[in-house]
Amino acid sequence: MLKRLFTLLPAVCLLISLGGCAGAPPVHTADMPLESQTAPPAPVPTPTPTPAPDPEPPAPTVATLAVCGDVMSHMPVTNDAWDAERGVYDYTPIMAEAEPYVSAADYAVANLETTLAGGPGYSGYPRFHSPDALAYDLKSLGFDLLLTANNHCMDTGFQGLSRTLDVLDEAGLAHVGTSRTLEEAQSDITVADVGGISVAFLGYTYGTNGIPLSGDAPFCVNLFNTDYMTSLSTPDTDRLLRDMAAARALETDLIAVMIHWGVEYRVEQNEYQERLADLLIENGADLVLGGHPHVLQPMEQRTVTGADGRGHTGFVCYSLGNFISSQNYALTDTTVVLTLELTRDNVTGEAAVTDWTYVPLLMLDRGGGSGRFGLIDAHAALSGAQPPEPGLEARLTRAIEDCHRILGPEHDPRAEGSRQEPSDEPAA
Repeated sequence: MLKRLFTLLPAVCLLISLGGCAGAPPVHTADMPLESQTAPPAPVPTPTPTPAPDPEPPAPTVATLAVCGDVMSHMPVTNDAWDAERGVYDYTPIMAEAEPYVSAADYAVANLETTLAGGPGYSGYPRFHSPDALAYDLKSLGFDLLLTANNHCMDTGFQGLSRTLDVLDEAGLAHVGTSRTLEEAQSDITVADVGGISVAFLGYTYGTNGIPLSGDAPFCVNLFNTDYMTSLSTPDTDRLLRDMAAARALETDLIAVMIHWGVEYRVEQNEYQERLADLLIENGADLVLGGHPHVLQPMEQRTVTGADGRGHTGFVCYSLGNFISSQNYALTDTTVVLTLELTRDNVTGEAAVTDWTYVPLLMLDRGGGSGRFGLIDAHAALSGAQPPEPGLEARLTRAIEDCHRILGPEHDPRAEGSRQEPSDEPAA
């Protein structure tokens, strides 16, 4: 019996074992619900970058250059500048009404048509020799640079020419056109910062009134004529081209040539002036600022086609007449403060004269006594609370009319119908 039981026991255990296996069905993971699976993390979307705005182009640089005419101290003017109470020469009352317009500019230039050879013994026409005070008073008025090359620069010889430059240096005035040494002459280009715009200034004269240059200093005056002692009609092209190349090499924004030329007392430029202007513009001049005729002459933009086939444009002012003098006749008593607007495009780097305005002035001779001479702001005098006397009113009106006839009314901000808004403020 036991033997049979032991015989059956393995079989029963096998059945139980098989039954247990049959009761635990196999696991099929593919058949499990999705929520019971471990899902990979969802990808985080990459944000689209916001494009940076285009930078604003740099604003242009705009500056102003004031230009005035011939500074001449005839003996009546020199005598009027004498202040007996203080025992000094003082030109500031004579020029005072021009001061707001000169000082308002970023830079101011004029032609000094006299010498400062040291006093006493001052003289006027035909050999000019003036007090040093003239230089200091021009500086205090607002001037920065003077042309010293003109037909009177040798009136007191090479010694007077040299001392004139010494005085200008002491007064803080830059200068172009004459030199004390060969070294100065070889680098006689003044680079000025005009309200953030760099300008290279050069200066020349047609001649020296028949006074030969010093044998020891033939370099002392920048002459643009080879025949400066005779016919005054042959330009020194080699010199001008060499000097213009030197100016271009400085890589300034603009090049300005101050030049003493033309025919005295003519209110129109001649062909020789135009040809010289074109030569200078073709070779890099952006401004040609002329003097010597002692009367106003026109101003214009001239475009010249150069050897490279490109057009070159420059502003030309043929003459601004006398700034101060005792030439108190119609036309010679009329002048202006010319204000040029200079603009540099800070994207392209190009610079040019983009506009110009002027203020008509009359050099009044009141006759006799102290305070005889004085520049008068013509518009201000005519529109003031106290009307001028009839004789002066007629002269002021005539001065304005002459300015409009020669220079054009559209550039006079206070002219009736001007493209500028009338204003009593100095032109900026």
